[in-house]
Amino acid sequence: MALVEKILSKKVGYNVYEGDSIEIKVDLAMTHDGTTPLTYKALKEMSDSVWDPDKIVVAFDHNVPANTVKAAEMQKLALEFVKRFKIKNFHKGGEGICHQILAENYVLPNMFVAGGDSHTCTHGAFGAFATGFGATDMAYIYATGETWIKVPKTIRVDIVGENKNISAKDIVLRVCKEIGRRGATYMAIEYGGEVVKKMDMDGRLTLCNMAIEMGGKTGIIEADEITYNYLKKERKLSDEEIAKLKKERITVDKNEECYYKEIEIDITDMEEQISVPHHPDNVKPVSEVEGTEIDQVFIGSCTNGRLSDLREAAKYLKGREIHKDVRLIVIPASKKVFLNALREGLIDIFVKSGAMICTPGCGPCLGAHQGVLAEGEVCLSTTNRNFRGRMGHINSYIYLSSPKIAAISAIKGYITNKLD
Repeated sequence: MALVEKILSKKVGYNVYEGDSIEIKVDLAMTHDGTTPLTYKALKEMSDSVWDPDKIVVAFDHNVPANTVKAAEMQKLALEFVKRFKIKNFHKGGEGICHQILAENYVLPNMFVAGGDSHTCTHGAFGAFATGFGATDMAYIYATGETWIKVPKTIRVDIVGENKNISAKDIVLRVCKEIGRRGATYMAIEYGGEVVKKMDMDGRLTLCNMAIEMGGKTGIIEADEITYNYLKKERKLSDEEIAKLKKERITVDKNEECYYKEIEIDITDMEEQISVPHHPDNVKPVSEVEGTEIDQVFIGSCTNGRLSDLREAAKYLKGREIHKDVRLIVIPASKKVFLNALREGLIDIFVKSGAMICTPGCGPCLGAHQGVLAEGEVCLSTTNRNFRGRMGHINSYIYLSSPKIAAISAIKGYITNKLD
């Protein structure tokens, strides 16, 4: 069985396989300031209560602080939901992106996580089944604690080789190119191989985050010692809690009969990757787009706004100034990341380089505020989407890269992975 089949089988109590339609209990449900109001409106037509307020998380992250009257009204309605149903797991603006908040506080292996955001697939990095739902589905989940899904087919992706220049972002962009933006529609992307086995949780979260950019239902990685060490160190789980998780560990039985397709990518001789306008799977080696002039660089988002990402960017920005014609926006993915970046002196490095630091949240990723693009402007971003008009004007241009290339390019004024 593929990993998602094993996890879902354990949840429902009997063996399920790709194509089966199942009803399943939800362990954790989340909506943000953009989707909570829509979910609340739908919920009002279904129920006067929620199934378990302690298993619901609401995070304000998409438009924080509120930048329009409409955004303020949406947050007011979301706050009404939080107060009415006594949702204690409420994260008001400034605490971070919903997916980073879930990673830092809530998600555990083997969970079924339902989120009112397409990038909920990020949490497959913990060995959980995590996926996004629309507002009506989320309302039903909030009311009943249950949902139904069709068990997805699985694409197995093994990452092998060794290359110190290649980051998790380079890898996932390369996978996007291989699979295509529709190639994994309603499928799970199961990551493995020697590179993934050594990869830290930040990198694994980046890999799983972009499953939806390939049409995927979720991205997923087997829980292992790296997962448990993260939970112990970062989440302060006790030895007893870790022991229980290890006892319930679900492992991969790699067998070609489990998978719709198997892909192996060797990074040994791979160049760093860039996604060029206007689709995430339109990926080229950096050498093919080197020299493209840029107006803005954004380092952040649920893809690359974690502490290790900020460390990587700061390594190149330290003691240097950004190009006179470039705006650099840096947004930590959460308050915790922000505070750690302050303690390590990373924020000091960014500010001295000429960067603007904004409130933890989604920022310019969705084109709402904190860095909207004008007509003809070019942005190099560490986010996950470069659709036409995504970050502003319909005739602006978005390139996607790793934090390293974003930082170096901000200094040089054009896309490059070379400082000299």
